[in-house]
Amino acid sequence: MATINNLTDTAIRKATPGEKPRKLADGGGLYLELQPSGARYWRIKYRLDGKENRLSLGVYPAVSLADARRRRDEVRALIAAGTDPSQTRKDTKAAKVQVQVIATLQAGGEPLPGTFEAVALAWLVIRRGDWAPRYFDKIEARLANDVFPYIGHLPVADVTPPALLVMLRRIEARGAIETARRVRETCSLVFRFAVAEGNVTSDPARDLAGALKTHTTRHIPAITDPQRFGELLRSIDAYRGTPAVRTALQLAALVFLRPGAELREAQWNEFDLDAGTWLVPAARMKRRKTGKENGPDHLVPLSRQAVALLRDLHPLTGRGAYLFPGVRHRDQPMSENTLNAALDAMGYTGDEHRAHGFRSSARTMLHERLNLPTEAIEAQLAHSVPDALGRAYNRTEFVAQRRLMMQTWADYLDRLRTGAQVVHFKGVA
Repeated sequence: MATINNLTDTAIRKATPGEKPRKLADGGGLYLELQPSGARYWRIKYRLDGKENRLSLGVYPAVSLADARRRRDEVRALIAAGTDPSQTRKDTKAAKVQVQVIATLQAGGEPLPGTFEAVALAWLVIRRGDWAPRYFDKIEARLANDVFPYIGHLPVADVTPPALLVMLRRIEARGAIETARRVRETCSLVFRFAVAEGNVTSDPARDLAGALKTHTTRHIPAITDPQRFGELLRSIDAYRGTPAVRTALQLAALVFLRPGAELREAQWNEFDLDAGTWLVPAARMKRRKTGKENGPDHLVPLSRQAVALLRDLHPLTGRGAYLFPGVRHRDQPMSENTLNAALDAMGYTGDEHRAHGFRSSARTMLHERLNLPTEAIEAQLAHSVPDALGRAYNRTEFVAQRRLMMQTWADYLDRLRTGAQVVHFKGVA
């Protein structure tokens, strides 16, 4: 039988290096490798499944002879149990790294790997290029505000339909019925991504649609009665707030663009007042990402009244980029709540008329009162509506009709403003 524990500390210290590495055997596979440089390394040689392997056990004298023998015995015990000590060391090292990664993520407030939040963020990274920035921000905020605080920390495979329903009920409880529906749809997309990635086998949000409350569509309040709309126009003309806000409301009635990015963020370089045109950049229009990036700018023919408003406004804000700059920050557009706040101040509450309602007002009266063609109205509203053959109207079509329509509409508003008798016009050819 081979002997073990053949080495002594004295023998190790007296051993002199040679021109080539030397091996000083202690027995049981343990040996000290003496390098020409004088460095001394503990190693163990073993066989497992018919294959010879070597494992490093440390450096002498940091690892003493007694420590090296203890480590040898631990390795031999693993081998006797059929366990590869090299793989055990790799697994232990990987576990330590994982613990460090988790500690680092937790210290930085980052989600742990495999949690719903981590999977959702990975999904967002992939989808970012497919969405317009505003839509991406909306989805990201929806997850951050309504989802991550409740299920974000859970392993994605552990999220159950009941857990999702509790979260969605919280959203419904605050009256946000439509938001709850959209959150469920967003979560479902995340789970479908997780299925594709092999994190889960099914989508627990899929079967919850019937468990949520039904959303009742609430149309944006808008005045469509001509007489009452004339009163609104007079109230706007008499508005005592800033001239820029008054002009924004007057222009909103004339051009009926969306009050957010389309109207509020209007810039002077988009206008040709001599030609009576306004080109709203495609990137600011309400379109899919491809339409924002590759679609045409939206043409707004300006009536004489609109051009006059803009010429009066130019001395006030024309030195900056925006038609309607913020009060505190002139290099930014007015806030998104400014126009509705002005309507509130004039006595037009959220139940009667909103800034976005100018679009509905115009659409209704252009069609019902002025008998103007639907195609031109929808094109000016930047709606993509199919014609009788199922083809979508091109937003660049009906330019001549739209120019005449916009002037007809402005003249009609003048009559409403003065309280003159309202008559119906034949459709614009």
